[in-house]
Amino acid sequence: MEHLAEPFLVPATSEHRGVLVWRWGTPVSVLSSAPVGGGPGMAEWVLNIGVRSDYDRTDLSDHASEVAAEVDLRGTGVAMFTAVDLSRRQRCISGGVVVDATVGISHPTWAAKSFSTETPAVGGTINLVVQLPVGLDPGAAVNAVITATEAKAQALATRGVPGTGTATDAVTIVWPAEAAAERFAGPRSPWGTSIAEAVYEAVRAGAEPRA
Repeated sequence: MEHLAEPFLVPATSEHRGVLVWRWGTPVSVLSSAPVGGGPGMAEWVLNIGVRSDYDRTDLSDHASEVAAEVDLRGTGVAMFTAVDLSRRQRCISGGVVVDATVGISHPTWAAKSFSTETPAVGGTINLVVQLPVGLDPGAAVNAVITATEAKAQALATRGVPGTGTATDAVTIVWPAEAAAERFAGPRSPWGTSIAEAVYEAVRAGAEPRA
């Protein structure tokens, strides 16, 4: 990617509590677990939409479209949601990989703890946007999601958080559509190492206890 996107923060309105917007001049390749625009595909923008902790809309695609129109975005994109204060975004860079994280841990949960009584809540949400300057083949893209998720869990363990994440976390991996594809993005591959280190530092910083 010739230029990595620097997100800008849209002030809160009656429809949201602020929005972080990543926008690229040309469409980029993405793989995302976001509730709007998730899966593999192409995107021109990514949104991290701030909502109230009691957010209960189920028409997420409609809401994302409303917000995109508000900030004059066209084309296709990805939208994530969070009740975290978006001004607390953490950015970390490692080996050319750029990670932006909004970290909410009010409702941590264990991935395999089936008897947990925790219920999903957008107040406790960790959203990650991971930008790479190189291409990824399909397997490497999935590997990048796994690596980012493992690094997130490692960062939470370092902070003593009782869980591997939250029930509403999302991750979006972004790379230049026309770049030569890398075959590997596991944690011991060169690019996977950079993903892991950047995600770890961003989540660790975002999970730092606050007075």
